[in-house]
Amino acid sequence: MLLCVSVSHRNAEFEYLEQLAGSASAALSGLGGRSDVDGAIVLSTCNRFEVYLDSELRDAIPIIAETAGVDARALREHASVFHGEDAARHLFSVASGLESVVVGEEEISGQVGRALSAARSSGAASSSLERLFQAAAKTSRGVKTRTELSTAGRSLVRLALDLAASRFADWSDLTVLLVGTGRYAATTVAALRERGASRIVVFSVTGRETSFAVSHGLRAAGDLRTELAAADLVVTCTSHEGYVVAAEDLEGTHRTLVIDLGLPRNVDPNVTTVDGVDLLDLETISLHAPLAELSSTQDAREIVGSAASAFAAGAAIAPAVVALREHVLAVLAAELERRPASSETEAALRHFAGVLLHGPSVRARELAVEGRSDDVALALDALFDIRLEDAPAEADPQAECA
Repeated sequence: MLLCVSVSHRNAEFEYLEQLAGSASAALSGLGGRSDVDGAIVLSTCNRFEVYLDSELRDAIPIIAETAGVDARALREHASVFHGEDAARHLFSVASGLESVVVGEEEISGQVGRALSAARSSGAASSSLERLFQAAAKTSRGVKTRTELSTAGRSLVRLALDLAASRFADWSDLTVLLVGTGRYAATTVAALRERGASRIVVFSVTGRETSFAVSHGLRAAGDLRTELAAADLVVTCTSHEGYVVAAEDLEGTHRTLVIDLGLPRNVDPNVTTVDGVDLLDLETISLHAPLAELSSTQDAREIVGSAASAFAAGAAIAPAVVALREHVLAVLAAELERRPASSETEAALRHFAGVLLHGPSVRARELAVEGRSDDVALALDALFDIRLEDAPAEADPQAECA
């Protein structure tokens, strides 16, 4: 059974999200090693912490809290829980940018993909979760190509720079310090250049500023305090735990705007006590997020809803598809044992069986979407004497096309 435990900007304060942000790796590692969890994927971004499980657990919050090292009662208070088709619909909506602070943001689909990659690398992803996240990626692409959400080029970075625009008359005259060298940093560089910023300096806590500067045509920072003193605008977007910029680092600087896109926070909130220093953090930025364009959002949600229904129907019909495939392959194996063939002939016969199975498998899924799964079960029973209660409990229903 698929389930999702979600904590986001919609149901929790950023302080709590910040607490959870550092727990993603521990949660994934802990959940992946449990016997009562078949698969786990943790999606942790600047405005959400979500755990997707393939498990028969009815209440997953206690084990998520245990593995993440947080209080279970607080997690239950903040979390929303989704099961089955609702979990698929939620993920598809998240991957399409419909649940973001800035509706239609560009970064989230990549973050969803990286969550799947991390789970694969740790051995925590199950075949069911693989299919779920691959379907989410496909749905996200469909939303981008069939609605207007993607044309606005929205992102938290661009929203933050929009909010800063009233302060700067000429972006080409600014000295900008970028703290961070990850994927968000590349997006930030692009957004700054769109506005005309050209003097961009990059600093990395981990010492990666030189390679990032070379690849993006920037200047690598020297001493952080020296660069802070010269900067008109500071943008931080690093995953480093703990404050990278403290109040004392900004003392004696000229008028400076600091944009903190990090979660956990990269900048000590006390920097606002320093004369001439203003701070835009994620919580402040989210308060200014524009309303969604209703028509595009509605179209996108219809695509998401249809995709979730199709995914759930496909999961429901999977035992029938697998049973049919196993039946045909068993008949083929028996014939090959009775009449041995060359390796070339055997390969050709197995390919033919796959081609033969493809059409009925696709039709079975179409019937499931129409609510006619029982018709598929009756047909298998009548034509092949296949009863679904004897079907394998877990298998990949896509394998018949291999």
